[in-house]
Amino acid sequence: MKSCSDKNFFSITFAFMKLDILAFAAHPDDIELAASGTLMAHIAQEKKVGIIDLTRGELGSRGSAEIRMKEVEASNKILGIHVRENLGFRDGFFVKDETHLLKVIEMIRKYQPEIVIANAVTDRHIDHGRAADLLHDACFLSGLRKIETVFNNEVQKEWRPKVVYHYIQDHYIKPDLVFDITPYFERKMESIKAFSSQFYDPNSAEPQTPISGKDFLDFIEARSMQFGRAINVKHGEGFTVKKPIGTSNLFDFL
Repeated sequence: MKSCSDKNFFSITFAFMKLDILAFAAHPDDIELAASGTLMAHIAQEKKVGIIDLTRGELGSRGSAEIRMKEVEASNKILGIHVRENLGFRDGFFVKDETHLLKVIEMIRKYQPEIVIANAVTDRHIDHGRAADLLHDACFLSGLRKIETVFNNEVQKEWRPKVVYHYIQDHYIKPDLVFDITPYFERKMESIKAFSSQFYDPNSAEPQTPISGKDFLDFIEARSMQFGRAINVKHGEGFTVKKPIGTSNLFDFL
């Protein structure tokens, strides 16, 4: 059975737009939970930012794929995102094979981001680490000119992002970099709550899950404060890298 879908699921796109940052997520809401403050901060700096969701999260115990797409629309308005697409991979069953790699490479070459943000390298949900591995390899392969991809009947030019940052999700991982999201924390929480079928709702009759209790939202706040404390700010988001971060000016990190 194929793991990729040919259906065109929810997306917001414009005529070709080169992006500064392209963030990938195994499921809609991964970005909101782990990296939305960072994205909003860069949008405020007039950077072009997009999100690619790999799946519709259709295996989630609460809500449905259709509800999730409406929640994505609500979150997009809060984030002010420039582009968001969904590749329609099978939730829980996508794999790192040629078919899936080429679909991701098409998106990287389409938007030509300088920075890619991807799922945590390991986590409670098995899709997260699998997505991190898929996305890391796709970023490398996207730079090989002998791998041919065609989008909208045009052969795409090779493109390799300069860096891949992996956000930190449910499991704690010591970050290599922490980004100050203090001015954007409240909007981050609003974007999370846009996924009302998934998270705390005292009026919901849906089954309880590890992320549906009020204590989970408290955990998100506590985690952002934990990361923030490490760099002497109130709220932060943490990222890891597989490749060392370089600089020509140590004062960039004061």
